[in-house]
Amino acid sequence: MLVALLGLLVLALPGVAQSPAVVPTTAPQSAAPTAAAPPTAAPATPAPITPAPITPAPATASPVVVTPAPAASVVPTPAASGGLIPGVSPVPTESSPPCPNPTPTPTPVPPTVAPGQSPVVTPVPTPDPSPAITPHPNLCPAQFGAAPWELAAWAFTPVFQTLFMGLVFFYNLFHDIGLAIIALTIVIRLLLVPLFRKQIVSQRRMQMIQPEMRAIQLKYKGNRAKISEEQMKLYKERGVNPAAGCLPALLQMLLLLPMYQVFSQGLSAPDISSMLSVFGQPVLSVECYDPTNPLAPCIDPSVPWLAWLPQITANGLEFYPGGLPANLPEIFIMVLPGLFGLSLLALASAALQLVQTRMMMTNTDDPQQRSQQRIFLILPLFSLIYGWFLPAGLFIYWITTTVFSIVQQYLINGWGGLFPLFGWTPGFAVNHQPRFPVPPPTPRPDTPASSSGSSTGTPSASARKSTTDSAAGTIRPAKRSSRRGRRR
Repeated sequence: MLVALLGLLVLALPGVAQSPAVVPTTAPQSAAPTAAAPPTAAPATPAPITPAPITPAPATASPVVVTPAPAASVVPTPAASGGLIPGVSPVPTESSPPCPNPTPTPTPVPPTVAPGQSPVVTPVPTPDPSPAITPHPNLCPAQFGAAPWELAAWAFTPVFQTLFMGLVFFYNLFHDIGLAIIALTIVIRLLLVPLFRKQIVSQRRMQMIQPEMRAIQLKYKGNRAKISEEQMKLYKERGVNPAAGCLPALLQMLLLLPMYQVFSQGLSAPDISSMLSVFGQPVLSVECYDPTNPLAPCIDPSVPWLAWLPQITANGLEFYPGGLPANLPEIFIMVLPGLFGLSLLALASAALQLVQTRMMMTNTDDPQQRSQQRIFLILPLFSLIYGWFLPAGLFIYWITTTVFSIVQQYLINGWGGLFPLFGWTPGFAVNHQPRFPVPPPTPRPDTPASSSGSSTGTPSASARKSTTDSAAGTIRPAKRSSRRGRRR
């Protein structure tokens, strides 16, 4: 499901129009250049030059003198660089597009003039055009559209903007995008503590009533309708809601979609001012880390404390000298080129998810329940599959939220079914009691009306008896009636 949702986020980068090549204007041979070689300089003996044929200009044309201008650095204008001002995230004006994309401006190269020669005598061959660098599009709010993906992007824009503003706030505080991701994740999990606590408590209570659930299945074996009816009565009697754990899981899946865009798009855009304003009013500001390069990301995506992660390339074992880029995938080794690569962050995420899953389980001898637990243990391994194409920042977020879940699980359920691990149980896990244990579900107290035989109220476990069971006790066995018939 995660891979299918992320597939909708692949955006095509806009093409960049190439500027026409600068062709020097030809001039008559008699026209002398304005800059002559110094008389004292002794030029080297040049190779024999074959003068190119010169077509004389018409009589009516005035001679054109080519003056080679000195090389000058071209400062990108707001129109050429997509409204970027060095060091400041630009704000679109009424005359400019709402969210322009950066366009690279080529620097004009003056014609090369050898000492004592005219620029038209030795034509310089035009080199092969090199591919232009395609800049990353600016961070713009999604527009309302009729297409389903446009509508979904427009609906997720407020969530994306809230998460991105939180990330920018912590980035301004720590000046480290890795620490900003961790701080944002902790704040999100602290806000969701009540929901996740309700999920953990509900799962624990479901585990506590499993013996009674199996007794109902054995009693009404083959009658699915009766089993469902009795299970629902048991849930109501014990105060257990089996659907209480669905909302946190669904909310966590919905947060992955905007988080992916925050790390892949927000950390690569050179202009992020549109997402730092609400109704046209700027809320936050950030100083771009490379103001001299209008095509560089505004936020530094490198994580310096993860620069030690290795990667195996064609040149051997390499590292990240400036830090691990959080907006790009982290690949340790490409197993199948173009199809699958192993990520160390994905491997750490899968290992932590295995620990969390085992802590949520209980040690049981039921074969059916043990087979279900094996299936749950396989699910975390899927992180290894999509780890080679998702940004590293998303795995930093997922590792942090998994560690937070493990701590919360430990405080409520203890070690759960984590031990024995390969037959080994440490001493601190023997007879361990959690800090905030879940009380066992007890039957609700009977009301006076229910004790007197009234139809109102919830019957207790001992007094609960269906109408079919009560009527079955008054019917004589068919075997006895058949013997009485034979005697006659």
